[in-house]
Amino acid sequence: MTQRATFPAPDCHAAKTVRPPCSRMRPLAVALAGAFTLGTLAAAPMAIAQGQKFPTRPLRILVTIGPGSVGDIISRVMADPLSRQMGQPVVVDNRPGAGGNVAAEIAAKSPADGYTLFLTTISTHGINPSLYSKLAFDPIRDFAPVILLATNPNMLVVHPSMPVRNVKELVALARKRPGEVTFSSAGSGTSQHMAGELFAMMTGTKMVHVPYKSTPLSANAVVSGETMLAFASVPVVLDLVRSGRLRSLGVTSAQRMASLPDMPTVAEGGIAGFDVGGWFGFSATGGTPEPIVNQLNGEFRKAIADPGVRQKLMAQGMDLTESSPAEFSAFIKSEIARWAKVVKATGARVE
Repeated sequence: MTQRATFPAPDCHAAKTVRPPCSRMRPLAVALAGAFTLGTLAAAPMAIAQGQKFPTRPLRILVTIGPGSVGDIISRVMADPLSRQMGQPVVVDNRPGAGGNVAAEIAAKSPADGYTLFLTTISTHGINPSLYSKLAFDPIRDFAPVILLATNPNMLVVHPSMPVRNVKELVALARKRPGEVTFSSAGSGTSQHMAGELFAMMTGTKMVHVPYKSTPLSANAVVSGETMLAFASVPVVLDLVRSGRLRSLGVTSAQRMASLPDMPTVAEGGIAGFDVGGWFGFSATGGTPEPIVNQLNGEFRKAIADPGVRQKLMAQGMDLTESSPAEFSAFIKSEIARWAKVVKATGARVE
């Protein structure tokens, strides 16, 4: 309840007292009371943010890509411990499309109360700000970074019928058949898309990009022969490679993966400096109170400290990391700057 300031009524006739006239005193009292009321109202949101228990109802994680993709798997792995820790259901809501922009727009326009979390990726908060001519959201202003959770390289895979067994042979084929080699990805603006664009730029070749709505669909396109190759998330294609349905030419990280020490990198295959990998974090809607953002950061840290959770994520080829909200914010800004240069150099553009 708003408190009203009260002031004693002045005695305009008291002896030996210097006072302003009563007609001037009353407006002063009204102004002071009004200022007190406005100050109390302004402080209310802060008091609410600090005083109320969070959360008191279910949360949702907006995922930029379809079920079965690495980002979806990470979100579902994290949803379970988060739900147990906070005592509220955490629901995964897949909203694929436009390289993650569909889900990002929904998240950006959600209430800034911490109940909507957004799977933040290299696409929406690295590549897309330069790749797309117009976005319905601002990747900096409209989001409150919570934590950078994991990084994950892609794997260059081809159909077994392709007459190439290493990167050099693929480059030779692409140079011989300009504009005929097709590569699939999980969508425009994904790390898989930009890996293909960067590969073509660094090798002086021309390849045709075919976007799909998820990594499994992209990988299946290579298996079925719809496309000739893909830069796909390691966990999604690893079993396909082991079963012989796809052939791997290398991983896209700068160094070999600890879990696949015998798998060479694309850079080792002859493209020095080639380094493209996905990363995954979580953000709240911009304007979410800082105490809630910090609480969410702590909940994610607690969840990822669990050995069972770590094992599940590392089994997906994840390199796990933990950041503060400020560190994640700085990382996002550096990624936007980095990919702006790549997009400009490759000439890639999505209207």
